[in-house]
Amino acid sequence: MGRSSFEKIRGQLDLTGLLITPEQITEPISPERLFGRPCALELEIGSGKGLFLRKTAPTRPENGFIGVEIAYRYALISAASLAKGGVKNAVMINSDAATLLQRWIPSRSLRAVHVYFPDPWWKKSHRKRRILRADVLKLIEDRLADGGTLYFRTDVREYYLSTLDLVKTETGLSGPLQIENPILPNEEPSGEEEAPRLVERGDDNPPANAPPRKNEDSLQTIMDHFSTHFERRTRLHNLPVYGCQWTKNPT
Repeated sequence: MGRSSFEKIRGQLDLTGLLITPEQITEPISPERLFGRPCALELEIGSGKGLFLRKTAPTRPENGFIGVEIAYRYALISAASLAKGGVKNAVMINSDAATLLQRWIPSRSLRAVHVYFPDPWWKKSHRKRRILRADVLKLIEDRLADGGTLYFRTDVREYYLSTLDLVKTETGLSGPLQIENPILPNEEPSGEEEAPRLVERGDDNPPANAPPRKNEDSLQTIMDHFSTHFERRTRLHNLPVYGCQWTKNPT
């Protein structure tokens, strides 16, 4: 997105209270500070262009939604999407998710954490950069309220399997529950590196090899069927999606 595009978004929309930068966070996050009322909070890590927030927040108006996105470009687009949709119970924070969890989100303050199609960091030497690593999973567990839920989806089989193992060994979360495309317990990974996907985040156009759609189906109808832009592109490529969730038991 060029400079003129940034200026166009800023000039046309009032993003006050919808787009928050790290410098604006001076106190622990609370629903009263963000939304002016007490409510359950849900956090989405890696919001991309904000489709999940725009679709889901209005269906649960009693809750407050926080999207965190490290790329300012996408945080801006997500905030603009919330403004255009008139969504009042969601905000975007332009920050590193691990830093936000560690410094500014109190223990037991989140009803849910959503992590959908995070960057897989394909090279083994880069996997320490993944957001679902041991230290962050422990933070998520601490920040979830009793009975809170961690939701996870990915199209990367190895990431899915390694996350199952990490959650089991590094946390006390209960699960996984409601697994989509489950991996059977006796099915071992091949050990081979998965080839990087040709599906690129940020491209809003359906892929050239997407299955044909009925003429009466609009692009918006296709988009609205999925929770995130990346999930839509993944499924249109006929790639598998692995999904599961865990719950924090009361202590």
